[in-house]
Amino acid sequence: MQEREGSKTYKEYLKVLKECSPYNFCEYSNNSIDRRITKIMRDNRLNMDELIYKTRKDQSFVEYVVESITVNTTELFRDPLIWEYLLKEVVPKLKGHPQINIWHAGCSTGQEVYSFMILLDQLNMLEKSKIYATDISQKALNCAAKGEYVYNFNYEKYLTNFEEVFKNHTTNVNFNDYFKVDKAKDLISVKAKLKEKTNFIKHDLVKEEMPFYNKFDIIFCRNVLIYFNESLQSRIVQRFHDNLFNKGVMVLGTHEGLNGFFRTKFARNNYVYSKTDTFHFKY
Repeated sequence: MQEREGSKTYKEYLKVLKECSPYNFCEYSNNSIDRRITKIMRDNRLNMDELIYKTRKDQSFVEYVVESITVNTTELFRDPLIWEYLLKEVVPKLKGHPQINIWHAGCSTGQEVYSFMILLDQLNMLEKSKIYATDISQKALNCAAKGEYVYNFNYEKYLTNFEEVFKNHTTNVNFNDYFKVDKAKDLISVKAKLKEKTNFIKHDLVKEEMPFYNKFDIIFCRNVLIYFNESLQSRIVQRFHDNLFNKGVMVLGTHEGLNGFFRTKFARNNYVYSKTDTFHFKY
């Protein structure tokens, strides 16, 4: 990391942040940290020395910094082709399982959690599914559990994605089966049958032990690993590997992938990675 305004570097600032909070961002990728902290400094008109001082003195500001660093972009059925692939090729293979365990790691505000629940419901598999969703941000989890999103900002994109995923489905699927749209209140609200099915849990993927003891059929971690350096990515993927059943599935973001050793432990198809005990080099 390079020197910025003030006499300290970003690496030194992250050490201060670690002292003042339960969180350790020292193994986040340099580029993502640079962007986030630069924005925090710009938005608050602070140089690096002032940022460090404010972090040491103001706990509410610390929470603001943590939220700003961990913010993730998400949307309902983001990258529709992947969700269509899950609907047609991945989820039906789990129909014979007596219970399906699913973990959304870094679930942010919950749109992808609800996306997958809709797929399960369409295949009559929601009732036998056990769904866990975790994130480092309590603010994001509160939003996810509430299941309310701004109408004007999201509606057209969400509806377009939804229709793209289900355009070739065997039965007609209506967006309003799962969401209540209130233009007057500028809200899209998730219906109760989805909200009541999920366990939203605060969890730091980087430093905390697993908050549950299940193994999983599917683990989602989309657009999270991209913020970590290579060493931390490997440790997180190892955790996922250890907590998947054999032939269990890991779903990553479109700009994420596996390197080195883990290419031999997963078979990849369309950003969906299947755990296997045999060696695969098809990438």
